[in-house]
This record gives sequence, structure tokens and C-alpha cells, in this order.
Amino acid sequence: MEQVMQSPSQAEAAQPDEAPQQWHLQRWHSAWRRWSLWSLLVVLVASMLVTLVWLAGRYEASQVQSRVERDAADAVADIRTAFSHNVHSMQSLLVGDPDLTSWESRASDLLNARRELVRLEWRDAQLKVRAHAVSPFRPANADLVDGSSMHSDLNLSCTNARRVGGPSYSNSYFQPLPNGMGSEMMELCLPLLDDGRVIGFLIATYSLQTVLVDLIAPSLQRGQEVSFTEADGTRLAVVGAMRRGTRMFTAQQLFDLPGTTLILRLDSWHAAPSVFPNVLTALVTAMSIALVSVLIVLVRDNRRRLRAERDLGEALAFRKAMEDSQVTGLRARDLDGRITYVNPAFCEMVGFSADELIGHTNPLPYWPPEHAGEYTARHTVRLSGNHIPPREGYESTFMRKDGTRFPVMIYEAPLINAQGLHTGWMGSFLDVSEQRRVEEISRTSQERLQATARLATVGEMASLLSHELNQPLAAISSYATGSLNLLQTEAPAAIPPRENLADVRVGIQRIAQQAERAGKVIKSVHDFVRRRDQSREPVSPQDLLDAVLPIIRLQARKLRVQLQITIEGDLPDVLCDRTMVEQVLLNLARNGMQSMDDPSIEPRVLEIRVRTAASNAQNKWLEFSVGDVGLGISDDVAGRLFTPFYTTRAEGMGLGLSLCRTVVEQHGGYLGHAARQPRGTVFTFTLPANQPEGRSLT
Repeated sequence: MEQVMQSPSQAEAAQPDEAPQQWHLQRWHSAWRRWSLWSLLVVLVASMLVTLVWLAGRYEASQVQSRVERDAADAVADIRTAFSHNVHSMQSLLVGDPDLTSWESRASDLLNARRELVRLEWRDAQLKVRAHAVSPFRPANADLVDGSSMHSDLNLSCTNARRVGGPSYSNSYFQPLPNGMGSEMMELCLPLLDDGRVIGFLIATYSLQTVLVDLIAPSLQRGQEVSFTEADGTRLAVVGAMRRGTRMFTAQQLFDLPGTTLILRLDSWHAAPSVFPNVLTALVTAMSIALVSVLIVLVRDNRRRLRAERDLGEALAFRKAMEDSQVTGLRARDLDGRITYVNPAFCEMVGFSADELIGHTNPLPYWPPEHAGEYTARHTVRLSGNHIPPREGYESTFMRKDGTRFPVMIYEAPLINAQGLHTGWMGSFLDVSEQRRVEEISRTSQERLQATARLATVGEMASLLSHELNQPLAAISSYATGSLNLLQTEAPAAIPPRENLADVRVGIQRIAQQAERAGKVIKSVHDFVRRRDQSREPVSPQDLLDAVLPIIRLQARKLRVQLQITIEGDLPDVLCDRTMVEQVLLNLARNGMQSMDDPSIEPRVLEIRVRTAASNAQNKWLEFSVGDVGLGISDDVAGRLFTPFYTTRAEGMGLGLSLCRTVVEQHGGYLGHAARQPRGTVFTFTLPANQPEGRSLT
């Protein structure tokens, strides 16, 4: 359109400089181009309208044809249902083994109810008539009344019924009537069986005209005609339409019966569709104006759309460059949990390509198999919309394509589209394996520093004990040696023996004094160790475990150990030194997890259990147990397990279990271990329960 509008101005600008003929030629060319475009537009509009009218007519005709075919199919279904009902009614005539009179009475009742049946016969196995009944609604032929006629179609029908053991229909035949008219008839032969042997037949004669009148005509519409025809188109029976139109629609349905086949034809007359000329003219004018207006609007909209697409492409390129430069993994999921987007950082993090991840749903390929059930349950709750993830994120474990596990920190938020609808979830992922490694190194260094400090304290205490005990022990040795010398030396004649005994007594007294001094030194150290006995307080078992669980979980995550914690309900508080008991739980849990640090052990499970002691009276003791599935403890190691400074690890000091037993025994409890079935070790210790004031402890 712009070129059409600009061309005249260009031709006018060139007019003073060019010949008049060339200028007129350009104007003519521009006008011809403009009018040719409009003519083409008019032709296209006219063609479209003609096509619409033709398609509307075709669509109307197809709808009418479909309706006629559906009516024909319904008519065949109605006839088939009625015939099946007649077969059951005929079989019920012989219920109760009636005599001939009773049977004829029942048959007459059936003929009164079913007008399409002309005659019913009861014949024996040789097709001889035993009893018969004739419909009262039709003039009877003499052959029909006496039942002596036996045409070949009926004979073939009964032969076929005897062979198949079920109902069989004969071909239609013309039966003249006494009033000079006639009707197409069809016989039904129903065999009577007794233990698989044919003992007789029931013969029913149908009038095809009456079948159409009674079964189909009530549901016909005005302008419809139904008929039974043969394969060559010969009509056997017809029910005509009351009104005929200018256009006829025909549908044929195959009506197959055992032994014969008929064709049901349904004709329907309708008025031809018409369109008024004034409506067509108004429609052409309105559509032309509308198309030109839409064309102008589309040109403007196309410009704006191109500009918006260019801006959107630049924004997408900027966002893509920004996402590709990030080290944080991004993943988007729809409301069904299906992955719809991942950025390169996420693919690099898990080792899978974007094509391998997009479209995946639970379980996701980067989930560890041992955590698949837990993650599936968590994602089901998340996708249900009843739980909003915390803004501070949560930690989880993923698996790379090569099978290695690594911890990640997950932050998720609802994904809202431009219309404000919740369409999924957007998550960001941080690989915190390096951070956890630094934390583990820091924790290990802190533990080693603490172990070194404890070892230095032990060494300083040992040095102090050796210094304090050295003097009394040396004095004891000197006095003992002197006393032995006095007892072994023969007393001289000038010195009486009583004085030797007095010196020996003095030496022994000095020995006793120095031994008492050494005992005081040991007692002072013992009192220093037992000074914490006065800091006991009632603590719930849950609080004791909550205090050490963060440290235990940190090491469990590193060693891929699953924690199972069981605390019985309604347990009393524990009366203990909280800090020392927490250290006991921490030491036993660490020892259990370190005993499972073997690639051959899978799965690795650490079970912590708190319950009432088995041999307990009045809830005085609680039992804490820490069980693992490690390699167990050999007999030679078990004998020295609680010996101070004995350890089976190169970096251990051998004081952990010894101190644990000392702490437990200071509380009056017992610490022991036993083998666990089928594999592993369980450490058990008891602590006293807090007794309310005024309650007897005995």
C-alpha cells in the first residue's frame, strides 16, 4: 500500500524533468497497478462468498444426509429389537408344556399384541402342523387357515434352523389375499430342542408391510418414506411420505437376518437451500468494506508486531546471555511436575543435557534411587499447592549422570504467567559440595584441635600427678628401705632391742603419712573430675537428641548414612549432666557411622532408639541405644574396647569410649555393646529418670 501511495508523488516530482509521454505512462502504470490490486481483491472476495454459499449448501446437504442415514440405522435397530423380542415371546409359548388348546390361546394373545405377525404354527419334527393361530387383524388366505401349504422357502428355512440350532428366516414371497390384494411375507422357523435333538418347530409368518407400518411408521417424520427392497432395487413393501419436496436424500441399511438379507431404504424430501439476492449483495458490500478495513489494520498491526518481535528477540537474547553466564542452576516445571526448562548451569551440574531432561516427570533422572520415594512424596505435596517452599531454601541430594552424589541448596517459587495464573514452579539450585567440604575440613580441624587440647590436658594432669606423687612415693621407698635395714641388722649389746623396734615404728608411721599424702593427691584429682556431678538437671530425651542431630546429620550426609530415630511416647525426663550425655550420644553416633564407611555396605542405616529399660521398676531408668550395620567388633577388640588410650583408628586417641563409660557410670547407669542381627553392633546405655518430688525411688 505504501508503494502505491508513494509512486504518484515520485512521478509528479519527475514530471518537470521528463517528457510528458513518459509521465503519463507512469501515471497509467500506477493506476493500472492500483486498480488491478483492488480488482483482485474484489474477485477474491466474490470467490470467497460464492465458495461460502456453496460450502454452506454442501454442509446442509451433508447434515441432512447424515440425519437420514442415522434414522435408517435406528429403524434397522428397532426392527431387529422387535424381531428378537418376538423370538423370546414365541419360546415362552411352550413354557409349562401346554396342551394344544392352551398353546393356541397363548399364540392368539401374542398375535393380538404383535400386529406384524400374521400366523403362528406349532409343527413336529417332520414339519406337520400340530396347532396354529391366525392374526385377527388381516383377512386370511385359505392356505394360511388350514396350514397345509409348505413352500420351498419355508422348507429351506427350517432345514437351516435344524442345522444351526437357532432361528432362521426365509426369503420374502408374495402372498395374494382374498380381497384381490397381496402382501410380501417372510417366514421365521424356530427349532424346539431337547438335549440337542430337534423335536419340533415354531413357524411365524411376518408381513413386511405391517412391519414397516407398526414398527417404523410411528417414528417417521413428514417427508420421509421407508421401504424394504431387494438387491436389485425392487421394492417389497413401502410406507409413503405425506409431503414431498424438491430434493430427495436416500440412505440404505443392510438388514441381515439368519438365513436371509433385506435392504431397508429411507427416502427424505427437503426443500433446496436458497439465499436471497439482497442478503447476498449486503453481505458482499459488508465483507468488502470489512476486508479493506482489516487490511489497513493488519498493515499497521504488522508493523507494531515486527517492532515488538524485534524488541522481544533482543530481550530474549539478553536473558539467554544472562542465564548462560550464571553459575546457579535454573529449572522450571509445570503443574504436572514435568520439566519445561533448564539452563546450561543446571545441565553441567547434573551431567544431563537439556534434551534428556525436558519433558521428564517423577522420578527424575538425577534423583538418587535410595531417595526417590522421599522426593516423590515431597514433590506431590509441593505440586498440590498446599505447601509453599521456605524462602531460605532447603537442602537435598542429587546424583550426577556418572552416579556420584552431591548436595544442593534449592530455592523454589511459584511461576506466574503474564495473566497472573500459576503455571508451575521455578527453582534455582546451588552446588554446595565445596562448601560442605570446607565445613567438614573446618569441623575435622576443630575436632583435632579439641582432641589435641584434651590430650595436652591429660598429659599435663599426668605430669602433675607424677610430680605430686613422686615425693611421697620416694619417701615411702626410703622409709621402707630404712625399716628393712633396721630389721635385718643385728642389734649391738649396748643398744637394747626395744629402741630398734621404736625406730622401725617411726619408719612405718612415716610410710603411712606419705601414703596418706599420695591418697590425698589422687582424691583431689578425683574430686576435680567429679565436680560436674552437682550440675545435673532434668532433660527430655527429645531435647538431648535435638542438640546433637545437626552435627550427626552433617556427618551422615557425608557418609551417605540414613538416620532412623525412634522415641517411645510418654517418656519421663532424664536426670543428667546434659553436656556430658550429649557428648556420649555424639561419640557413639560417630563411631557407628565410621564403622559403616565401607563401599560394600549398602544401605547404611544408623538407628537411634530411646525407650524404657526392660528390667525397669516404676520407670526409674531409660535405655538409649545406637545401632549400626557395620562389620561388627571382633572378640580380641571387644576385650580392650573400653581400655583408655586403646583405639583401632590411626587418628583416634582411645579415650572416647572410656570417657563415655565413665560418664554413664557416674550417673549410675551401664554402658555395653552387643552384636546386631544380621550384621552390625548396637551400643546401649541407661540413665536415671527424673522422679517427681515426694515420689518414692524404691
